[in-house]
Amino acid sequence: MATRFRIGTRKSAMALAQTEEIARRLTAAVPGLDVEIVKFDTTGDTDQTSKLLPHGGKGGAFVAQIRAAVLAGELDAAMHSLKDMPGNEDTPGLVIGATLSRDPPTDALVLREGVSLDAIRASRGKGFKLGTNAVRRAAYARRLFPEVEVIHFRGAADTRVRKLDNGEKQRLPDGGAVGPADALIMARSGLDRVGLAHRIAYEFSPAEMLPAAGQGIVAVECAAQDWKTRKILAAIDDPAAHLCADAEREVLWVLNGHCNSPIAGYSTITGTEMSLSASVLDLSGNIFIEASRSGPANRPRELGRAVGLDLLAKGAAEIIERSRPR
Repeated sequence: MATRFRIGTRKSAMALAQTEEIARRLTAAVPGLDVEIVKFDTTGDTDQTSKLLPHGGKGGAFVAQIRAAVLAGELDAAMHSLKDMPGNEDTPGLVIGATLSRDPPTDALVLREGVSLDAIRASRGKGFKLGTNAVRRAAYARRLFPEVEVIHFRGAADTRVRKLDNGEKQRLPDGGAVGPADALIMARSGLDRVGLAHRIAYEFSPAEMLPAAGQGIVAVECAAQDWKTRKILAAIDDPAAHLCADAEREVLWVLNGHCNSPIAGYSTITGTEMSLSASVLDLSGNIFIEASRSGPANRPRELGRAVGLDLLAKGAAEIIERSRPR
């Protein structure tokens, strides 16, 4: 008799693609497993206008409802993009049971027809509207293109590209609108997942735009005491991605970052060594603090804690506090 395994996910094209990949891997790794994908309309998906903060940030907007279903026993596991999981708070009773191998973690520039990167660079961004909802991307954009106008831009990956191409304005919570956008900054992995990799006009290197902590990593969360599910998920866990996730999320924990904090963190493993870089920017992009360290790959949290403390010693707490909503 097949064992039913229920996994929850958002309904967006990217979330479904990620969850279907998990289902394929689980089915291949665990004979007799019948994986059922349960789709959720999260607050962040149904409200495409508001900023995420009123919904409790990304955690409240995209994660909370699915987590609640796992805790209630209605699901065996939940799929999350790791960067959407708050790193400054724990959810008692839940653990990350598996992480898939990391997709490219970098950010990419998508342009509307008639706009070129050369023109944006030559003008330092003046006269162009760049859409993003991520404060980290906005801060880096202002650092790279000092005179660009960064506008609030929401939606699933495919929805944002469609709005860009159609010249649609982004509605705002107060009833107004901004845009249309000339360019978007998006995760390369997200564009890959929804079949829009061909729209990438430029891929930023980590040195130009350090990725968000956990970007490119798909995480599967389950109940901490559900040992049967944890054993099943262990069959598809990528150890290297899991170590990187632990290091980068430890930085978020140490900094007590919130959803409005422009914090970046990215780690790589070479042999038995892990290298980790993290940064904190003010929203203007004018103040930039960075810290990097290397250490044993099998001690990721210690490395993340050291890098986070280095950032605090350089004044990161003040920048984060200034960006904290009042």
